[in-house]
Amino acid sequence: MSKKPALLPKDEAAAEGKVNVQINGKWYRFPKGTRIADACNSVGVHVPCFCYHPKLSVAGSCRMCLVEQGMPPRLAPGATPTYNEDGYQTIQWMPRAIIACANTVAENMGIRTDGKLCTEARRGVLEFLLTNHPLDCPICDQAGECKLQEYTSDYGSGTHRFTESKTKKGKNLSLGPRVNMDQERCVLCRRCIRFMKEIVGEEVLGVVGRGTHNAVTCYPGTQLDSNYSMNVVDLCPVGALTSKDFRFKMRVWFLKSTPTIDVNCGTGTNINIWTREQQVYRITPRQNDEVNSCWMPDSHRLNYKYINAPERILTPLVKTDAKAPQRPSTWDATLNLVVEQLHKCAPVEVAIIASARMTNEELYMARALARQLGVTKFDIVPRKGENDGMLISEDRNPNSTGAKLILNKTGAGLTNIRRGVKNGSIRSLIVLGEDVTEEAGIPAEDLAELDYLLVMAHSESATTKAADVVLPGVTFAEKYGTMINVAGRIQRLNKAIEPLGEARSEWSIMRELTELLGCDCPRVIACPSPMMILEEMALEFEPMKGLSWGNIGNEGKVILDTGVTIPLIEREKAKK
Repeated sequence: MSKKPALLPKDEAAAEGKVNVQINGKWYRFPKGTRIADACNSVGVHVPCFCYHPKLSVAGSCRMCLVEQGMPPRLAPGATPTYNEDGYQTIQWMPRAIIACANTVAENMGIRTDGKLCTEARRGVLEFLLTNHPLDCPICDQAGECKLQEYTSDYGSGTHRFTESKTKKGKNLSLGPRVNMDQERCVLCRRCIRFMKEIVGEEVLGVVGRGTHNAVTCYPGTQLDSNYSMNVVDLCPVGALTSKDFRFKMRVWFLKSTPTIDVNCGTGTNINIWTREQQVYRITPRQNDEVNSCWMPDSHRLNYKYINAPERILTPLVKTDAKAPQRPSTWDATLNLVVEQLHKCAPVEVAIIASARMTNEELYMARALARQLGVTKFDIVPRKGENDGMLISEDRNPNSTGAKLILNKTGAGLTNIRRGVKNGSIRSLIVLGEDVTEEAGIPAEDLAELDYLLVMAHSESATTKAADVVLPGVTFAEKYGTMINVAGRIQRLNKAIEPLGEARSEWSIMRELTELLGCDCPRVIACPSPMMILEEMALEFEPMKGLSWGNIGNEGKVILDTGVTIPLIEREKAKK
């Protein structure tokens, strides 16, 4: 052995609060206490597992994550360690494999994930799991996302020795209103049990039976009816737990996944929208440890049916006179008609109701439209509900923070607008993305007394039916933009499908209207995309300074200190 260097790698790592670990012959540094599975995965060395999930407690039951471990040999009394020329001690390998999920890294530890010992052990685990597993992959909803399929292909032997009859268990059992259970496919990883107990705080799932008759089910007198129940479908590594909403609707390999954000409340849960041929088939949570961890509420997950619903408005609609029904029109003719009418309106008799469901870019264009018209009666519709102590914010608008920053509006002026419509001092009303009869308390009979009602919306409502002109907008799945959540984090909204029919993004409708009205601010009307509008806002608003579409990233950036926190995230941080 050569002389040890002046400063050993172990001392350098210790100064950083880390340890040196050799993985498949290469040395890395990890924080103390890092689980071996996480350490390997973080450097691109995949460790297969069924039961382990970094957000849940360790079960160590599947044994799929077996790896070989080595440590420096134990020293004799009085002996001093020796180091090689790189400053590391010799690794002595253990004769048996260990599970990577339950063990943590240590200084000078060696890990092998591809040796003969763990390779044979994984083959044995898979062989046992497949003894009673039904061979129904062609009709299984998990096909294409199944860990058992993947691991059998990557680590299995390709042969089987089990010739006895398989144990039969329950099939297509209803655990609750949104989740089905196929016990024959279950590998007893118990992820679902731990999630309901540790994250949701509801112990409704458990294992019954003994031996090969073990099965996951609900406790007597209970059902899986939590608003977070569908997260167990995401957690399930096989096809045992399936979504009643998505079951047998589409094969996952046909679907396109688009990363975006949820717009059902101010949390801004990160999600993936799964689409094919202009149709949304499902929504699943996307991991963001600062916003929603790995989870999302069922109510938000399932609120997508309106995107492709028959109530969507696909063309501009106009009334030729107050008593005539609405009829379809072309965009050019409709916009010219709108501009002609707005020029006749006295600014003091006009009000605009915008929406905190709009993106920052749309709110910016709404402000430009209001300024062009000289309208000062301008506000948003506030929405409040109960905070569920998890991920659902009491602010049911996804972009109230953005509306406050860009418009300096919170909904406080809505009462005056409502009163003005009632007493006749407001004769013309422009509604942007809201159903004011349902959400703002303006009765249909009051809307009928207006001289002019212009509505921009993506779906039919009592407000659109009362409108003189309806401009078809788009849903959150059909546009790009940014929103700022209740915690002050700006996040990107990505387009998953093209706008249906002749619908257009709201920012582009308002930009064209502002231009046709004679806008004297060329910087506003020159923006050809939401990305360019964002750059314009970055020049005006100090919290957005330096922002661009690219540097926001998929997980967003905190730009404001709102003092608001997300309960589930705070609990998760407290556990670390």
